[in-house]
Amino acid sequence: MQNLTTMEQFEQLKNEEKVVFKFTADWCPDCRFIDPFMGEVEEKFSDFTFVSVDRDQFIDLCGQLDIYGIPSFIAFENGIETGRFVSKDRKTKEEIESFLQTI
Repeated sequence: MQNLTTMEQFEQLKNEEKVVFKFTADWCPDCRFIDPFMGEVEEKFSDFTFVSVDRDQFIDLCGQLDIYGIPSFIAFENGIETGRFVSKDRKTKEEIESFLQTI
């Protein structure tokens, strides 16, 4: 999974790719919980580009997108939001896969 480095990169990916942004932080235990299985999720849903967004580096973006809990996921295709799985709750592999199947 690539890491978001700039707002320009966010805009480009959002507008040009079928992309899922995973909002996370190093200090978040629920974010670390999903790390071991995210590689399998990415393989299973390889039609998406997955991008990790560090909440602390992109706090303004999180505010714009109404992301106040992590880990959270937002999907875009051609600049249009196609789905969101946003909450402060721990997420299981099954819950993430179920979300991805709906978009």
